[in-house]
Amino acid sequence: MTPTRVENADTLGAAEALNRDCYCIAVNRAALQSNLAAHLAGAGLPEPLFDASSRLFADSPVFLGGQHLVEMARLIQAVERVTHNPAYRDRMLATAPVPCREDFGPSGVFFGYDFHLGAEGPRLIEINTNAGGALLNLYLASAQQSCCDAVINFFGGKRDFADAERELIAMFRAEWSSQVKDRALRTIAIVDDTPASQFLYPEFMLFQSLFERHGIEAVIVDPEDLAVRGSALYSGERRIDLVYNRLTDFYLAETRHATLRRAYEEGLVVLTPSPLHYALYADKRNLPLLSDARWLKELGVADDDMETLGRLLPAAVAVTKDNATQLWADRRQYVFKPVTGHGSRGVYRGAKMTTRVWDEIVQADYIAQAMVPPSERQLIIDGARQALKLDIRCVSYRGSIQQVSARLYQGQTTNLRTEGGGLATVFSTPTGTCPCD
Repeated sequence: MTPTRVENADTLGAAEALNRDCYCIAVNRAALQSNLAAHLAGAGLPEPLFDASSRLFADSPVFLGGQHLVEMARLIQAVERVTHNPAYRDRMLATAPVPCREDFGPSGVFFGYDFHLGAEGPRLIEINTNAGGALLNLYLASAQQSCCDAVINFFGGKRDFADAERELIAMFRAEWSSQVKDRALRTIAIVDDTPASQFLYPEFMLFQSLFERHGIEAVIVDPEDLAVRGSALYSGERRIDLVYNRLTDFYLAETRHATLRRAYEEGLVVLTPSPLHYALYADKRNLPLLSDARWLKELGVADDDMETLGRLLPAAVAVTKDNATQLWADRRQYVFKPVTGHGSRGVYRGAKMTTRVWDEIVQADYIAQAMVPPSERQLIIDGARQALKLDIRCVSYRGSIQQVSARLYQGQTTNLRTEGGGLATVFSTPTGTCPCD
């Protein structure tokens, strides 16, 4: 490609140009597979996910303008401040489907803020409190290769993998010590329903390896295999100190999760993320309120935070029988989301919605959010240029961004099934001249 001059005022245009024309950086799949295998030596490498036909990892990275990253960080910090507003917390927790008012101290690991890059910059699509893929993205970032060292160095070089791992371990230890002051963290249970059947089960195994390499015993367990005995939670004969929660029953309302819910509510285990975190951050009933300037003003939210939320958060409204007629008429302007949905399940673009689906939405619990189309990354797939849609995910802890990644896909949702698509490393566009040829 022709060298691209990247000035302070044009980092956004440069990122767009790089997403359209730059093929200088790609994934070294042999190195990726080798790194994964090294940490899964005991369990074995799940070949169907990581061989050459995998759709989990995209072939190329995504480029992001530096100013967009600044805006995303500003939005995340604004949300963090609002969620600590006592009146906001009272409102959100009062309407949660199950009681979750007790704050045991943990902040919640791996919050995922998902953005589309609209014509006027990044727009927050949703917040997730059990965002998967963060550890996989570390391995992916370490396997990026370029046409020359100067290209990678231009974008800040590769992050040290060991340092990144230590930061993750420090985060889990911080979650533990925020609730338990008198002893060290010894055991972690990675919990999901029938975990071996989950698409991201290999990431669970990588977390298990990560914890054990840093002196923390770890197990992967179905919540139905947990038991409360005395004043502690157990998996078999092993006492569990902390549960890394990957369940999508966010409020632990299902009967099969009753043991874990009891242990959480009685403070017998450190649970992260927890129903409290979901209620404050990720329940989509929050989006209409976070985008309501009048309500935020009543809460006493700072003007700067109100401006940031008003600019970067698409307007949203709860779907009710009272506004159903107007929303149906304006449906092409909206995307409709179930309030406790996940993984794009039950999400509908208004432009493609049928009357049958609409009738179901009105009877269910949905929000309507102003539509922000995703931007694109041009890739060469099977020798032909092809445009893939992209989402940007900022993974944060306590309001600070830990990792920025992307998901490349075709179709309506991020399905991790698109040829050439999948999880993608993100490079922020700096000032200077890109050295790629």
